[in-house]
Amino acid sequence: MQLQVRDMARAFSDEVIRPAAEALDREERFPAEIYDQMAKLGLFGIAVPEEMGGPGFDTLTYAVVMEELSRGYASIADQCGLVELISSLLVRHGTEAQRKLLPQVLGMTTKVAYCITEPEAGTDVSGIRTTATRDGDGWVLNGGKIWIHNAPVADLGFVLARTDKDAGNRGMSIFIVDLHAAGVERGPKEHKMGQRASQVGALNFTDVRLGPDALLGQQGRGFHMMMSVLDKGRVGIGALAVGIGQAGLEAAVDYAGTRKQFGKEIFEFQGVQWLLADMAKDIEAARLLVHSAASKLDAGVNATKACSMAKCFAGDMAVARTADAVQVFGGSGYIRGFEVERLYRDAKICQIYEGTNQIQRMIIARELMKHGANA
Repeated sequence: MQLQVRDMARAFSDEVIRPAAEALDREERFPAEIYDQMAKLGLFGIAVPEEMGGPGFDTLTYAVVMEELSRGYASIADQCGLVELISSLLVRHGTEAQRKLLPQVLGMTTKVAYCITEPEAGTDVSGIRTTATRDGDGWVLNGGKIWIHNAPVADLGFVLARTDKDAGNRGMSIFIVDLHAAGVERGPKEHKMGQRASQVGALNFTDVRLGPDALLGQQGRGFHMMMSVLDKGRVGIGALAVGIGQAGLEAAVDYAGTRKQFGKEIFEFQGVQWLLADMAKDIEAARLLVHSAASKLDAGVNATKACSMAKCFAGDMAVARTADAVQVFGGSGYIRGFEVERLYRDAKICQIYEGTNQIQRMIIARELMKHGANA
């Protein structure tokens, strides 16, 4: 079944996504028409159970899909990853009424945003200042978020806010917020180095009134709920990074077999061969780390170390090996319009989002100290 899903995602990537990637990167456009097609194919909410309207696949299948979509264009895969995180929150913590949002989210008729980051709370989520204050049986939301994926276009925000200022990480809760409501203001769309078709911006909340049904899960458990889906998120970003690297390798191999210097294809030069060989072995190593972490999540065992290792290694690999792809292309690789130039820019964020790779190393070390070197 995974091979069938992979082949479907690969064909869609090659036939629909990849041909549009250069224009999407240049225009920084939200490709709603591509997302509509993906929704019809069931490529959103990969792990949502069938009885809740999803395909009902496992985390390993999600990783496979993320890699194949990213081979076409990482911005498209990023949307798939966002929907996976939001749908995971709804499946695990939503009420029956809140879960009724799932068909709209998976169908992309309701666009969502995952709202954590603030000016003083990036890696350190405990620093958030957005507040939700009790008002009768509802809430009043105040504060702001930055660098939020889909903020310029989203209909619903899943917002982490502080509900008890004295309770630390146990004083945060998640709220489902109508981003068209009074008091919600969107900042301008940010112009990014890479993954430019992913819409990113700020959200500001001024006395936004929320009903009692806006609270997702238990009050005071928002931090832990958000963190609970980040292991899967890191598998997704690891797979996305593998897809970027794989696209770079494919482009570099093709170019090395056709570009001639000194009367022969550059593939015949040992220096180029070593670049390609290092790309191939590191991409495969990253892929196996991602699949191992996904399998651990599916088995229900502690996967935190494995997920951080996969995300960290794959993110670093994508940056290093797309740089090698540019090197194979020489001066052409530095020119806009060549795929490897875009891939190099797209790769960088893989070392930053879903927790920087420095933070991943801290998590790995913490898990080693907690569970031992053989766990």
